[in-house]
Amino acid sequence: MPEEEIGRISEFFSHVSVAGIDVASGVLRVGDRLHIKGHTTDMETTVASLQINNVNVQEAKPGDSVGVKVPDRVRRGDHVYRIIG
Repeated sequence: MPEEEIGRISEFFSHVSVAGIDVASGVLRVGDRLHIKGHTTDMETTVASLQINNVNVQEAKPGDSVGVKVPDRVRRGDHVYRIIG
């Protein structure tokens, strides 16, 4: 399936399994499917919720830093792609 890069991982909070994502392009919405890829990371997940400064939001735009729950460990600098289709 086609993908578009929307940002990168800025932080990982292991105690709650949440990834901090810096959105660089496009819009990230609740329900989007993501592919997170890095040197040792390769996973797909669906965005169940987004948080900006601990407040739930429905979408994030370029320049936003959001928290997204992920099923496994991710690393700073991993690429985040939105799966299209």
